[in-house]
Amino acid sequence: MGPATRAVDGLIRLYQRRLSPRKGWTCAHLVAHGGQSCSAAVRDVVVRRGVARSVVPTVARFVACYQAATMLAATDVQGVCCCGPIPIPFRFRR
Repeated sequence: MGPATRAVDGLIRLYQRRLSPRKGWTCAHLVAHGGQSCSAAVRDVVVRRGVARSVVPTVARFVACYQAATMLAATDVQGVCCCGPIPIPFRFRR
């Protein structure tokens, strides 16, 4: 694992441990489809493929998360998607 990959992996891990638990919502892709959150999926891709070769799969995952947020917005759910720095609101069922 190269230095860039280690750095990005460390930053994602820091986000997962320090920021994500405090933000108050969950990944729309995780809510809609189960499996991994976007940060976990992106971290796996970065570790397996390296930073440069993970750009396209990361963008594809964020697009899929956006689509999941759009789908969930049409239902009775509530929250915000974790698509990077762009919050995408949706509602969770209560």
